[in-house]
Amino acid sequence: MELKGIHHVSAITASAAKNYDFYTNVLGMRLVKKTVNQDSPSMYHLFYADEKGNPGTDLTFFEIHRAGHTYPGTRSISTTSLRVKDDEALLYWQKRLIAYDLDVDRVQERLGRKTLAFRDPEGQRLMLVSDQNNSGVRAGTPWENSPVPQDSGITGLGPVHLTVHEAVKTEKVLTEVLGFRKVGAYDQWTVYETGEGGSGAEVHVEEKPDEQPEKPGRGSVHHVAFRVENEEELAKWKTIIDAAGYPNSGLVDRFYFKSLYFREANHILFELATDGPGFATDEDPAHLGESLALPPFLEHEREKIEKTLAPLDTSRT
Repeated sequence: MELKGIHHVSAITASAAKNYDFYTNVLGMRLVKKTVNQDSPSMYHLFYADEKGNPGTDLTFFEIHRAGHTYPGTRSISTTSLRVKDDEALLYWQKRLIAYDLDVDRVQERLGRKTLAFRDPEGQRLMLVSDQNNSGVRAGTPWENSPVPQDSGITGLGPVHLTVHEAVKTEKVLTEVLGFRKVGAYDQWTVYETGEGGSGAEVHVEEKPDEQPEKPGRGSVHHVAFRVENEEELAKWKTIIDAAGYPNSGLVDRFYFKSLYFREANHILFELATDGPGFATDEDPAHLGESLALPPFLEHEREKIEKTLAPLDTSRT
């Protein structure tokens, strides 16, 4: 039994409207679900992904209106990677991001792959990763109605970067509990992979013992989720995590997938999430994300919830 790769990454925004505009109009991702934080239904939870919202392609955001500035440090998911088809796509993105006056680095090679690091308007730390020399977990398919050409479109999530105080503790969780394999290193980063491997199944860890813990806010990442085949396997993972002594949430029904949450030894929040049932459970695949979707247990509160949320026009999704 192995984790299959990265399922999704969930981050924080102070403005759902501005976030939606950037991730759909600039990055060209598809909004596949407009819903709410199930634990706090007064805030939006937006899911951006490939054409179908396939597992491993979802970058999600919780809207917290008063979220302050992020002060980077340890105990953090310090960079989220997004996959693109090849090196040529990175050149397209470099020009596009500069044209939008974003904070963009030069193209660099990391672990044999070309990459392009940049920040979104709220300081979210992102990195485009070329799949030209990549194998392993299959990428998704960019949405055909995206403003970005499909050959250059974002195809899913790449490596997740963790910055920690004591790397040996995170390595123990990854390798001894979750079954990741140590596969290499570059610069100050150590690389671990699971399942079929490749950029869609990697965690990169750096140790910074002298830094303070990150103070999260807008532009920070809340948690990373890893892919589990189904609910039966998720229950087995709960037994493993219990045996390792990590307090956890138990199995949680998120309607679009089942989840389990726990904090690893450097206090980063991990989630294990099933591949199904998926985002087409309550919407026509052709119209994903166009209206506010609520899980059945919140449907009776729809009127109240809609009154607390600022209007967000996603009809062009």
